[in-house]
Amino acid sequence: MDIGLKNTPTPATPQSAGTRRAPAISMAALCVMAFGLAAGSVPARAQKKDYLTSSEADKIRDADTPSERVRLLLSFASDRIKKLQYEMSHTGDTLHRADRVNALINGYSGCLDDASELIDLSVEKQQDVRQGIKAMQSQAPAFLSYLKDLAAKNPEQGAYKDNLDDAVDATNDAIKSADEAAKENAPPPVRRRP
Repeated sequence: MDIGLKNTPTPATPQSAGTRRAPAISMAALCVMAFGLAAGSVPARAQKKDYLTSSEADKIRDADTPSERVRLLLSFASDRIKKLQYEMSHTGDTLHRADRVNALINGYSGCLDDASELIDLSVEKQQDVRQGIKAMQSQAPAFLSYLKDLAAKNPEQGAYKDNLDDAVDATNDAIKSADEAAKENAPPPVRRRP
């Protein structure tokens, strides 16, 4: 059965060796350059948390001590609670309300978790974080009481119940962690006169 195709080699067109490889090399170079540009566009600094604004992340990055960072994170958590209180008091705007409330609760939880982790890490490294611990011990119970009231009194809780339960758990854990850190944190060195 012959369909008219022969398996005979066709003569190559006269080309130089450099011309034939040029498309393959330029394609490889193009791929390497594209990958390099894509990888180079991602900054080498720490990844920004999705619940922090860029100005908040800059403030945390610029803080000198762990206590300052903890107090900043607690102030950001307090801002999320205030915004949450505003959302709960203005029930008329129902467009994407559940999304906004969930985002605020998640932002609060993220700030509080980061503050708690920073306290634990600072105690482990024996850094002075007493002011941050005191701030956590004074502010977190107020956060917890508001979240528990919100969970008990709000009829539309179903849309964000899981996140609210997680926020209550995170607040309880942060309070316990701060209490343990206050016990473990080494006292400041005593300076003696010579």
